[in-house]
Amino acid sequence: MKRTMAGAVVFGLAAALGWATRGTAADAPAARMNVLFVAVDDLRPELGCYGVKGVLSPAIDRLAARGTVFERAYCQQAVCSPSRTSLLTGCRPDTTRVYDLETHFRKNLPDVVTLPQHFKAHGYFTRSVGKIFHNGLDDAPSWSEPSAKATRPQYSLPANRELVARRTEEAKGREFKTASARYNATTGPSTECADVADNAYSDGAIADAAIGMLRAAKDGPFFLAVGFLKPHLPFIAPKKYWDLYRRDDIAAAPNPFAPDGAPGFALPDWGELRAYADIPRSGPLPEEQARLLKHGYYACVSYMDAQLGRVLDELDRLGLRETTVVVLWGDHGWKLGDHGAWCKHTNFEIDTRAPLICAAPGRKGAGRTSRALVEFVDIYPSLCELAGLPLPTHLEGLSFAPLLDTPDLTWKPAAFSQYPRGPVMGHTMRTDRYRFTRWVAKDGTESARELYDHQADPQENRNVAGAPEHKALLADLTAQMQAGWKAARAAVAGGSKENRP
Repeated sequence: MKRTMAGAVVFGLAAALGWATRGTAADAPAARMNVLFVAVDDLRPELGCYGVKGVLSPAIDRLAARGTVFERAYCQQAVCSPSRTSLLTGCRPDTTRVYDLETHFRKNLPDVVTLPQHFKAHGYFTRSVGKIFHNGLDDAPSWSEPSAKATRPQYSLPANRELVARRTEEAKGREFKTASARYNATTGPSTECADVADNAYSDGAIADAAIGMLRAAKDGPFFLAVGFLKPHLPFIAPKKYWDLYRRDDIAAAPNPFAPDGAPGFALPDWGELRAYADIPRSGPLPEEQARLLKHGYYACVSYMDAQLGRVLDELDRLGLRETTVVVLWGDHGWKLGDHGAWCKHTNFEIDTRAPLICAAPGRKGAGRTSRALVEFVDIYPSLCELAGLPLPTHLEGLSFAPLLDTPDLTWKPAAFSQYPRGPVMGHTMRTDRYRFTRWVAKDGTESARELYDHQADPQENRNVAGAPEHKALLADLTAQMQAGWKAARAAVAGGSKENRP
């Protein structure tokens, strides 16, 4: 593969356009770490390695046993495209100006160098399969070869396929504002349990393709991205994964109600789920259907986990474990009846907090958990540091590589996320103890505040922003939020030259 020359051209163009990097490819060590970059859609940190019993995730748990589990990792916006865009560009949503599912980041940042593109520019072979950038928003400059195709029909049961075909026919001739709206008009049921092989569905085919990519690129250096689709809706998995769970043993959400004192717009009406053909268009779900959905979500987690296990087994079989950094992340959290709601799309902990596991050979923190506050924009500089690559100057995160050796280091004082809601933007900040959210219009007018004390209220069930005794605290948190992520990063990076992007 002719990688080096092509990479040099891309790197030179990026530098000429102003997205400069520190150092050159020559600065990288001779033997560089490979990267296996695993994205999982809608995966919340309800996994064995996060201390949750009853959810079967043996492959993820096995990866965690040789890596570092980040207990408090936060996405920048709890919906697919903005979250992935921030992670892959290293820029926060207010920089990318990607807040929806339709906008491609290159419309606003045409010359930004993405994470895989940066590795490609430094001699790595880069390729992806599955969902890495959001559906339909792939990025050709990021990859040495076009992304692999590994899709299967969404449903296997004939009745479900016929339903989708009928709804698709009914949608013909109608005008839709977005691709998402068109998809929502043509969905089938929210679940499917079919006695089929793993690769009858897309995640099994994605694992097949990922194994082929590993074999082709094994001589490295490579950056291979594998994006699993489950447990995203619809909750579809082969029957054997449904059979791992007894529905009656699955507990309902412990807080099936909106937080006391929260503004009404803080929780949307979970329209993503309501689009499916078998879901009520309004009101709460019947208890039996809620249990079915939670059962389906767990089945999808175990199905996806088994496919990841196949990929990790192949990595070991090829003798690549000691030369490959493996990072696994879920793009945001997900509600399963929590706060009386479903899906993501909020600034609450349940949606902004997501799984993040990094296994890097030779690190002293292997098998341990870190409670440091980290953010998804931190993944880009972290992988660069672990691979010995220079850091682009546009990054808005901080390398968490030191935490892989010392997981209990004093770290960032805050993590920042956001979510737009009509005319206002909700900016939220997670500190060690509190979640603080301000809803602000474009003219700077503040319409609402939320404050949740995780020491007394870890589920965020009571907004205490209006309590008189918190007046001084709110002033301090407001100042901290307005100082923003740069101040949070400087609190750590100021004393660590190698971590200063």
